Amino acid sequence: MTSIKLPRIPDRSPVKIAIHVPPELARALDDYAEFYARSYASTEPVTELIPAMLQAFLESDRAFVKSRRGAASGD
Repeated sequence: MTSIKLPRIPDRSPVKIAIHVPPELARALDDYAEFYARSYASTEPVTELIPAMLQAFLESDRAFVKSRRGAASGD
């Protein structure tokens, strides 16, 4: 087998997750999409913003990031 410097590209197939949110959260998400559009002069549907929002949230949770690092290293 040939040695290659580039690691195998991870699976990038999207996984569909269906959720129900309360009306107040749905309104807040719509408001956020409007705020995003005003901020960046680019309209994105809520369905496109939610994955980015979740990713940013998870990456900003230091305890969670630390926990995942520990789990990955077998601690």
